[in-house]
Amino acid sequence: MIRYIRANDLPLFPRLRDTMFRDRADQFRTRLGWDVTIDDTGAERDEYDRESPLYVIWENEDGTHGGSMRVLPTNGPTMLNDHFVHLLQNRPIRNEKIWECTRFCLARGASPQVSGALLLAGLELGLGHDLTFSVGIFDARMVRIYGRLGWEPMVLASQGEGRDAISVGLWHFSEDAANLVAERAGLTRAQSRAWYDEAFEPRVAQLARIA
Repeated sequence: MIRYIRANDLPLFPRLRDTMFRDRADQFRTRLGWDVTIDDTGAERDEYDRESPLYVIWENEDGTHGGSMRVLPTNGPTMLNDHFVHLLQNRPIRNEKIWECTRFCLARGASPQVSGALLLAGLELGLGHDLTFSVGIFDARMVRIYGRLGWEPMVLASQGEGRDAISVGLWHFSEDAANLVAERAGLTRAQSRAWYDEAFEPRVAQLARIA
C-alpha cells in the first residue's frame, strides 16, 4: 500500500523508516555509485531530510519499504534551486503550486507495480493539493521508465550526453495522466484515492470543523 508520511511522523513507522533509508543507501551508493553520505546504521540521508519533507512510500505487507520518493514545495529549500539551478540559467523555480520530487528509490526485488504506484500517488498528491506541476532532476536511465509508466516530463534543460546526461523536467498534474498511469500500473483510481484520503482527509475534515 501507499503511505504519505511527514518527516516528523516517521518515528511512528520505525521499520518502514529504517528500511527506506537503508534502501536509499543501497540504491544510490551501492548500485548507482553516487557520492552520498551513509551513516553508521547504513542509512542514507541528506540535508533535505531535515526540511520536513513529505515521503510517499510503498509499504510491503511485512511493513518494510518497497519504494519511495521525497516531496518538498519549491518556495522553500530544494535540491534543484540549491545545487542544479545552473541548468536553468540560474533562474530558480519558486512557486507554491510546484513541488519538487527527489530520491525516487526502489528496494531490491520490488515488483514492477511499485514504480507505477509511486507515480500514481504523486499524481493524487498534486491533484488533491491543487498543484500545477512537479519538478525534478533525473538521469538518463529514468527516461525509459517514465515513458513506460505513462507520465513523461517536459524537459526544461539537460546537461551531458548518453548515460551521463541529467535533466530538469516538469510533470503536469491531470486526471488523464492519473488514469493512464493507474491503467498501466494495474491499479484503480478508487484504490489510489483511498490511500490519499486515508492520509489527508482526516486533517482536512478537522480544519473544516475548526473553521
